[in-house]
Amino acid sequence: MAEFSWLDVLASHDKGAPLLVAGLRCWHSAEIADELRALQPRLADSKVVAVLADNGPAWVMADLGIQLAGKVHLPLPAFFTQAQLRHALEHSAADTVITDTPERIGALDLGFCHTGRWQGLYWMRRVVPAVALPEGTAKISFTSGSTGAPKGVCLSREGLLDTATAVGEATLTLGLDRHLAVLPLALLLENVAGVHAALLRGITVHLPPLGEMGWQGGAGFDPARLDAVVRESGVSSLILVPELLKVWSLWLSAHARSASAGLRFVAVGGARVAAGLLELARSRGIPAYQGYGFTEAGSVVSLNVPGDDGEDAGSPLPHVQLSVREGEVVVQARAFLGYVGGERAACGAFASGDLGHLDDRGHLHLDGRRGNLLITAYGRNVSPEWVESLLLADAGVAQAVVVGDGRPQLAALIVPSPGADSAALAALIDRVNAALPDYARVGRWLRVPSFTLENGLATGNGRPVRARVIEHHSTQIDALYAASSDETQTNDKEANDVLL
Repeated sequence: MAEFSWLDVLASHDKGAPLLVAGLRCWHSAEIADELRALQPRLADSKVVAVLADNGPAWVMADLGIQLAGKVHLPLPAFFTQAQLRHALEHSAADTVITDTPERIGALDLGFCHTGRWQGLYWMRRVVPAVALPEGTAKISFTSGSTGAPKGVCLSREGLLDTATAVGEATLTLGLDRHLAVLPLALLLENVAGVHAALLRGITVHLPPLGEMGWQGGAGFDPARLDAVVRESGVSSLILVPELLKVWSLWLSAHARSASAGLRFVAVGGARVAAGLLELARSRGIPAYQGYGFTEAGSVVSLNVPGDDGEDAGSPLPHVQLSVREGEVVVQARAFLGYVGGERAACGAFASGDLGHLDDRGHLHLDGRRGNLLITAYGRNVSPEWVESLLLADAGVAQAVVVGDGRPQLAALIVPSPGADSAALAALIDRVNAALPDYARVGRWLRVPSFTLENGLATGNGRPVRARVIEHHSTQIDALYAASSDETQTNDKEANDVLL
């Protein structure tokens, strides 16, 4: 089998068609190839190269150039805290940083010195002893920040190429010609399943800065900006997390508009997607299809596509072997090599920690996280994600966390959407409970402030950090159950009085 090279991929594409676009600037295959070649001597003395920068052609060319040089790429999300940046740089022994925010790197006092500029980014270097990494490591992906010190997942070039190729083949018949990178490029989902999959097929990738698309740091997202960029760029595909799909769909609904007619495929992943959300999105012209994956598998594992769709996480892609063992999703793929500072991964299957099952068509259905499983005081197992997805399908709920381990009933911490009052939320709880068995119904609920990256209760993409949320609101949760217990005792006394 011939050695893979991005230079060969670039040479195979139409020289007249742009591959990377940002604003009025277009990059064609020959220009990109020349830039990748020019990068090689600059990378010669590097071992692990971190990139901390906004979305743009420079980020993509750095990524491809690092791979071409045979170095290890460490993508750093801008939403990482300073402590998380320090952890990633120290544990990977990164000796080079390419960044648009050199002051953040300098503030870490890790010995990095400014050594030049490239494509508008700062080039910073330090001398540091290397750490042992699994042989064949091409990329280190630290998780999205759900813990203070996330693990660095070591991934192979071959495994990541498997993912990009499989995604491209799954969408081959959809006529995709322009992809918009909406998610931060430092996230594997956009980097591999979005950009790499597009470039392999010669699809133009639009790369506006994140702020132009509506990202507002950790404070929120403006769906009007995303809608405008989608229309202006005329793209046919993009990837979203459920929260972005929700706010965009609700914005379109509130303005009685439909999404751009040019959209053909919007992949949604990163968390469980409620069927009601997909229905809402499609009613507004967003061709949304759910997928599933995780970092150790090299991103996407299964995907729904037009003609092979369902209220599930889709069919497994051909580059993975997927099975369910004792209720847990198990995946075998070539991407995962081990963790930074840990032993090399044993050959074989990787237990995902996700609960699920396969239906008669071979589609994967997700049933929650094994570690999140709640066991009520009555011994019933409940996945909180199941109940949360029903709550989040309603426009009145921005975020939700369901609790109840060891308790007689479930309770919900709800972050309401702007304008949602308590009466509307109470009616929503009643509707959700009507669709649930008695042991999975929400008995108590509480309005709480937003879970954000700034207050430490959410990851960079807005997903609540369950353990921290529960710890932060532990007093209120205890009070909820105490009130429920008091009310039950009162009701029991009243019943006894009637019987007497």
